[in-house]
Amino acid sequence: MSATSATSEDRSVVRTLLRLWPYVRPVRARLFTAAFVAVVASCTGLVIPLVLKWLVDGPVADRDPGGVWLGALFLLLLGLGEALLFGLRRWLVARPLSHVEAEMRADLYRRLQRLPVAFHDRWASGQLLSRGTTDLMLLRMFLAFPLTFLLVNGVTILVGVVIMLLQDWTLGLVILGPAVPVMVTCVVFEKRYSAVARRAQDQVGDLTTVVEESVLGIRIIKGFGRHRSQARAFRELSGTLRGTELRKARLLAVIWGVIVTLPEAAIGAALVVGVVQVADGALSAGTLVAFLSTALALRWPVESIGFLLAMSQEAATATERYFEVMDVEPEGGGPAASGARGPAPRGAARPDGIRFEGVGFRYPDAAPDSPPVLDRIDLHIRPGESMALVGATGSGKTTLTALVPRLHEVSAGRITLDGRDIAGMPRQELRSLVSVAFEEPTLFSASVGDNVLMGTGDGAGAAELERALAVAQADFVAGLPQGPDTQVGEQGLSLSGGQRQRLALARAVVGRPSFLVLDDPLSALDVHTEAAVEAALRQVLAETTALIVAHRPSTVLLADRVALLSGGRITAVGTHQELLRGNAEYARLMSGAGDAAGYEEVHRR
Repeated sequence: MSATSATSEDRSVVRTLLRLWPYVRPVRARLFTAAFVAVVASCTGLVIPLVLKWLVDGPVADRDPGGVWLGALFLLLLGLGEALLFGLRRWLVARPLSHVEAEMRADLYRRLQRLPVAFHDRWASGQLLSRGTTDLMLLRMFLAFPLTFLLVNGVTILVGVVIMLLQDWTLGLVILGPAVPVMVTCVVFEKRYSAVARRAQDQVGDLTTVVEESVLGIRIIKGFGRHRSQARAFRELSGTLRGTELRKARLLAVIWGVIVTLPEAAIGAALVVGVVQVADGALSAGTLVAFLSTALALRWPVESIGFLLAMSQEAATATERYFEVMDVEPEGGGPAASGARGPAPRGAARPDGIRFEGVGFRYPDAAPDSPPVLDRIDLHIRPGESMALVGATGSGKTTLTALVPRLHEVSAGRITLDGRDIAGMPRQELRSLVSVAFEEPTLFSASVGDNVLMGTGDGAGAAELERALAVAQADFVAGLPQGPDTQVGEQGLSLSGGQRQRLALARAVVGRPSFLVLDDPLSALDVHTEAAVEAALRQVLAETTALIVAHRPSTVLLADRVALLSGGRITAVGTHQELLRGNAEYARLMSGAGDAAGYEEVHRR
């Protein structure tokens, strides 16, 4: 179910994470300051063992109570200073990193809005949701903690080792003994953990998709009594994710076992050697205390390597997943198809309607040897004319209508609006000229009025809304609890299918578009409502150039002419009567496409 499953082999974690720099750059001053403060705080902790050495070899050995109290005061001040510095570090990073996360989420949302429909057809929505939520949360956590402490702990370990070697180089070599096996373990862990981390985050996306589909499709699930099978599918995916997370936990347990055990054994060995040296008089008790205190102070920086590496791998995987979306080429303003010809001369465009000239279309992920969905489409819809597009199921009608507003890009040929090639038009301008209504209406969690007025500019008001609702015969809106201000809920599921379709039609006509594309917009209406909508819609069609996908004879009657689409080609164009008399396929489609009254009306016309 994953939209993509990029492998993590031959991946540079550092190079991957460096892609975050453009987002981090604006807050770099506070992050660098926070890192510096954390380094100072950590090094402050390493001063404590030196105070202990002075305390043991001086006031304690000399039985000086005043010196002991002075040493205790120094230790207290060092502890408080370390705590305050770490608190300052957290304050420095909290606000800027929440800003980084918000900016990345906003950029992801903007990119999703600009990506072509073909992209959204291929990607599961849960995968996209998980990138905008879970992955960005992981990145914020990485920038806030592991990124800083990979540097801080590295500096702390380096300074601590230098201090120990300066105090006694033989004990220092004993402590450094486990360094090589620990580094080898980290390298092996990094490779294995990265693959498991990627798998887990993809599985989170799959699980999110299942949850979303179950919530949106709850009526179907309940209607067919499929709650048990859906719950079983969810448990299976959840169990798979659990297994992957347990695999991550086992890998983390292994590296922690190595990282904790070997240094602890080295500290124990150093203690034995140090006690022998103190007994022989070769080492002072204070030096041994300071040495062991420094070694113990380095336990946390060393032991943290395991989960810091794990979080870095998860952050690198989250970065990969984020940029898998951000790297997809968004919809631009220029030609997208290699076969598209250049735009017609601009000048003063005279009305020419909609022209399809040698248009072909093949889905981007289709097999190279598969036939195109549309092939050499030539069609001219005159200015102010309404053209019905008729064809069998799967003939490519919806795909053809999607090419006009450039929801898909043509693979060959070109489409012109009043002589201008749409491939050379900015999408914003194109979609201000072309308005669409789809067979499956989509409404948003907003008011009825807001949903309808999405089809026009910000300056539209109550008059335009009232007119559009009247054209769509959406008189039911007046009976809603707050009228046009009533919230329709997610996807408008609180309304019937016919009500949603009428609001979608109102949205298409509210802006008085120059070109109108309707994909069977009346399929969910009853006969009487359909007749009323058609009567009002004829007034709108008289003022625009329209392409209407029609399945029922009554919808065909809205158009001035009809085009028959068969096998990806326009095989006939004419009036209703011409095609009924002269084209057997068209007559067969009409005879089986709707009610008898509609078919008789077509014949009568």
